[in-house]
Amino acid sequence: MVRRLRRLPCFRSVRAKLSIASIVCILVPAVLTMLIYNSLTKEAVEQQATTNATDAMKQVNGSVENLLQGMLNLLNYIQVNSDMQAFFKQVVSGRQADQYDQFMAMNRIIQQLEALTYIGEKSYISIILTNGATFTNYPKDEFDPKAFLDEPWFNHLKDLAGLESYWVESSPTVFYERYESPYQISVARTLRLDSSKIYGYAIVTMMENKVSRIFDGLKGGQDVMIVDGEGRIISSPHRERINEPFSYSRQVLENVPRTSSEIVKDGDRKILLTTSSLAFNDWHLVTTQPYQEAIVNISSIFNRVFLFQVVSFCVFLLLLLMLMRTFTKPLIHLGKVASSVQRGNLEVRSGVRGGDEIGRLGFLFDQMLDRIKEMLAEVSRTQARKRKAELAMLQAQINPHFLFNVLNSIRMKVMRSGDQDSAKMIASLSKLLRMTISREEDAITLHEEIELLTHYVELMNLRQKEEVKLLVDVDASAFQIKVPRFILQPLVENALIHGLSQNAGWIRVATDRKSDPRFLVLAVEDNGSGMDAEAAGKLMSRLSDSLYDTASGQERNAGLSGIGVTNVAERMRIMFGDRFRMTVSSEPGEGTKVRMHIAIREEERPHV
Repeated sequence: MVRRLRRLPCFRSVRAKLSIASIVCILVPAVLTMLIYNSLTKEAVEQQATTNATDAMKQVNGSVENLLQGMLNLLNYIQVNSDMQAFFKQVVSGRQADQYDQFMAMNRIIQQLEALTYIGEKSYISIILTNGATFTNYPKDEFDPKAFLDEPWFNHLKDLAGLESYWVESSPTVFYERYESPYQISVARTLRLDSSKIYGYAIVTMMENKVSRIFDGLKGGQDVMIVDGEGRIISSPHRERINEPFSYSRQVLENVPRTSSEIVKDGDRKILLTTSSLAFNDWHLVTTQPYQEAIVNISSIFNRVFLFQVVSFCVFLLLLLMLMRTFTKPLIHLGKVASSVQRGNLEVRSGVRGGDEIGRLGFLFDQMLDRIKEMLAEVSRTQARKRKAELAMLQAQINPHFLFNVLNSIRMKVMRSGDQDSAKMIASLSKLLRMTISREEDAITLHEEIELLTHYVELMNLRQKEEVKLLVDVDASAFQIKVPRFILQPLVENALIHGLSQNAGWIRVATDRKSDPRFLVLAVEDNGSGMDAEAAGKLMSRLSDSLYDTASGQERNAGLSGIGVTNVAERMRIMFGDRFRMTVSSEPGEGTKVRMHIAIREEERPHV
């Protein structure tokens, strides 16, 4: 898989690889961070939503309980009020009092009952005694309180003990407020003698809309209601739902804590269900809200944070790509310059500079191109010098085959005439020419070079009045070493003409391999007039100048071969390179000694 990706065009450049690697290195942690963030955010949102719902429920619960507590307070007042208790017991016992006193007492009780509802929410108080007497804070022509005796729940009042109260779920309203509130909620309690015998009943009734009005203050799609112990709705802003079964009654009845919130699934929807049990009965205050509506405000905050993270990631990613483009631009330019050099353009330069590694690389790359250009120029100059040196060799060979044939004819005629010296001279010249034209290659063995040198000295002795001796002191192991042709003849010729001035003397050719077996030291020494230090220095300067002679055509006294001393140095330098050295040592009146240091090829070295 990795190999296939590397073959794609987008993976072929360093910039693309760095960009993709950077994107991956940023994107993977970013995605993981976002996933973890979403997971933690989801938990935090759920926790915050349930917390908010629970807090809101506690507020509603407090308001509802205050309202219900007000109904209980009315019952408590009736039950602990001694004046009311004495009057009610007197009525039940049948003891007749003065009619005026009885009328005044009854008015006083009714006024007290009416006064109880002046403060707070309006409630309907009904007192029903066992002897059939009734007392209310409302007109009896509006509703006869004895109708409560026929209600199904009324028989449950006999089972109450002490201050226990019985809460009556929502029932159709029997008072004039039925048009505003179709349902009413009641709470009842027994009135007992000291012997615990029931002598009456106290009932407080309140309109259901007084409770549901509290629910209207909640916002955000919350649906608040009161559910009884059997899972039926007894109070809700939606009147049509009263006395209907609650959809999530099982979850409500299972909740043990006083106030709790949970998320339930309703098909594809999530519902935030919050329940709170009321302190006076088995009723539950319930709030339902679509989960998405419950978290809309919280989610908007997290969504803004998430959007900020995404935007920040995109901005920083673009910034990173721009920086990488800036950083890799010199590398791309270097690549283009390298491609141009590959096509043969050595004049192009990168111009990349700087204190970092890329700047250093650009500087070294340009230096390398300059060096390559210099080396190519040097090679071209070397090839030109080599061609000129070879041309000088060819110019020296003026039709040697024709000359060789003519000399053989002359030698035969001279021998017939009896002139042996002349015949010997011609024979030496013929042998010299034969060795000159016998091979086309430039390199010959040192043995052949010395043999050619011997014939040359014999020929020169026949020309001179005084004889010059040639001394050969060459190690036998050096005879097979290959050297360029005519490297000794120009040196010997120079010794004959300039050193000995064509007078008697000796010329010695010697070798030395003891100092360094990798080199052959080939020396040509004479006992002529020598040179002073200035002349020797000029000669060394000429020999060290690789552009001398062959390029300018100077050195006019080239002799037989047409190859001068400096030409020898040039040819040896071309063949052996910088490993070749030529030195000249001379003193006036003590002769001259020329040494050539020649590197020996590996295959020509003697095996020990």
